[in-house]
Amino acid sequence: MASSGSESEKPTVSEEVDTRGKRPSNFIKEIINEDLRLGKNGGRVHTRFPPEPNGYLHIGHAKSICLNFGLAKEYNGLCNLRFDDTNPSKEDTEYVDSIQEDVRWLGFDWEDRMYYASDYFEQLYEYAEILIKDGKAYVCDLSPDEMREYRGTLKTPGKESSYRGRSVEENLDLFRRMRAGEFPDGSRTLRAKIDMASGYIIMRDPVMYRIQRAEHHRTGNKWCIYPMYDFTHGLSDSLEMITHSICTLEFENNRPLYDWFINQLPVKSTPRQIEFARLNLTRTLMSKRKLLELVQKKYVAGWDDPRMPTIAGLRRRGYTPEAIRDFAERIGVAKADSTVDVGLLEHCLREDLNRRAKRVMAVLRPVKVVLTNYPEGRVEELETENNPEDPAAGTRMVPFSRELYIEEDDFREDPPKKFFRLAPGQEVRLKSAYIIKCVEAVKNADGSIKEIHCTYDPETRSGAALADRKVKGTLHWVSAPHSIESEVRLYDHLFTKDNPEDVPEGGDYRDNLNPESLVVLTGCRLEPSLKNANPGDRFQFMRQGYFCADPVDSSPQKPVFNRTVSLKDTWAKIEKKA
Repeated sequence: MASSGSESEKPTVSEEVDTRGKRPSNFIKEIINEDLRLGKNGGRVHTRFPPEPNGYLHIGHAKSICLNFGLAKEYNGLCNLRFDDTNPSKEDTEYVDSIQEDVRWLGFDWEDRMYYASDYFEQLYEYAEILIKDGKAYVCDLSPDEMREYRGTLKTPGKESSYRGRSVEENLDLFRRMRAGEFPDGSRTLRAKIDMASGYIIMRDPVMYRIQRAEHHRTGNKWCIYPMYDFTHGLSDSLEMITHSICTLEFENNRPLYDWFINQLPVKSTPRQIEFARLNLTRTLMSKRKLLELVQKKYVAGWDDPRMPTIAGLRRRGYTPEAIRDFAERIGVAKADSTVDVGLLEHCLREDLNRRAKRVMAVLRPVKVVLTNYPEGRVEELETENNPEDPAAGTRMVPFSRELYIEEDDFREDPPKKFFRLAPGQEVRLKSAYIIKCVEAVKNADGSIKEIHCTYDPETRSGAALADRKVKGTLHWVSAPHSIESEVRLYDHLFTKDNPEDVPEGGDYRDNLNPESLVVLTGCRLEPSLKNANPGDRFQFMRQGYFCADPVDSSPQKPVFNRTVSLKDTWAKIEKKA
């Protein structure tokens, strides 16, 4: 498992990311460099990304993907994609397909090296028989509860199973009959015979095989016994000639068992397991089990809900693979767990989108403006830049007419001090257009504003006239008859607390769900160029944030836009202070 982590972890929020532009050190590279210096593995570097296909990948897995594939590329090595599919009751081809899509989208290619642990079921079974014949494995009839009781604690040694003394012949016979389906599910297990007094609880005769009648997504009903993850994982690495088996920190205690199986068997190679700190991110859950719960109980709309930390959710929200790879590089590879502020991830995204996203005008909560002195029926095409950060992006033409829409928050009848937007008697500049002055607000019978009447100054589109006008506010706008109507979804963090699992006794992480994590706006008015937006296209809505055309729901007939991230960047301030 690449980076799923312990379900009970409650990490402390910290900021251990270098904010001064320096890339953090990578201790794994130091290990690889030393191995290469010593001539280990024939100078090869071969890694793997080994997800379990029991859910969608999340941002923590993205860190592992970038690490494993990135190291292989840097050292001119290879990286496999392997599905550790040893638990058929929780696995599905939907997850297999989504994982492949996610890895490709992040920009990585496993070429012809996609494998499954189930590819090795026959070989793993043979390895199990070897251990039985060597007196290093036995069939045990203890129930799961009895096994837990016999295991002991960190302070007390375990108790040997009464079935530990079975002969090699009896163990072989029982194991073969387990495979043949003679016994009920859960009635027997195959256990490694190691040391019930070991200081490592994982070494106290761990289970290697259990009886489980469940249809496997690849092998169907061929098997009714399945190998355990700890038995499978290292041996799969060995069969694939992996040199460096990089996994997250919760597997550190499992390393003695990883090495034990490899050392006891006639394997092809001896990979080295190296553990690094998993990614913890504020306002975010990294537990696949809890993310699945959010999906199944419909707290979110699915695995690709843009509020989810899944790669599918981030992609649908409008994140770019470049931003995620940059984030993975910036946070580095540490030995100790810490928590990264989600603001850094958002900062990486803003930096990327700032360079590439086209600026457009979108009015999310529209109020109509009528320019009373603008000729009726007249339409102008005004030029505006596509992206001031990218000179090659060029310009486009936007229509301008007598009736416009502006944001309702950009007008106040009784403005507070230092309100530099539109108010009675006050002037503002319209982006790439004219200076206008508010004359009056026309109201509906209920007192709400129907429309705002203004005049425009035809001499203020450009030139010397602009230099003499002291106008502090510039507003975005759209031409009312030319604008297109759209639904806009404003996404925010899914949780209200930095640590979603910080709850009072008896509480639940779901108590910290953010009720404002999704606000849906209808009747938004967008400039007409957005009619041609393809699903997934990204834009900066001026003064609003970065948005993308929803890859699932958006169409030219019914455009739907997701807010990817706001313009406010708290992390940039942290970097400046640093």
